[in-house]
Amino acid sequence: MKILMVCLGNICRSPMAQGILEAKIRGKNLNWEIDSAGTSGWHDGEGPDKRAILAGKKKGVDISKQVSRKIMLSDLDYYDFIFAMDSTNYQDIIKICSTETQKSKVKLIMNLKYPGMNMAVQDPYYDGKFDDVFELLNDAMDDVINALV
Repeated sequence: MKILMVCLGNICRSPMAQGILEAKIRGKNLNWEIDSAGTSGWHDGEGPDKRAILAGKKKGVDISKQVSRKIMLSDLDYYDFIFAMDSTNYQDIIKICSTETQKSKVKLIMNLKYPGMNMAVQDPYYDGKFDDVFELLNDAMDDVINALV
């Protein structure tokens, strides 16, 4: 199973989601490949935001070695599931999909917990609520595991 987490810059939400999910499946007999990307290329090649790294570190999740990248067209075929953090990310991904199969892989992450609510994982970049976002994503990753196992 190949899973891609996507946010805007790939330095806050999607790296945390990737790190949390990797930590949760470690030691389980799941052959999952997890990565993250951004819909923008603003931070290509950079590591996660220091505040995201700290939020993870407090909970035993190390995301410090991740490197930001922009989502690529090839990702749309490669990954089985592409989880967007908010509706803007979702729409940006859908816009680059060329087939219905690609579009069917794209999901709003919080719709696993709250179907049809289209609830966003708020971007903590400006308000600094990294710990709150980490906790929300921590719960959401349980929903990912439960939905896909």
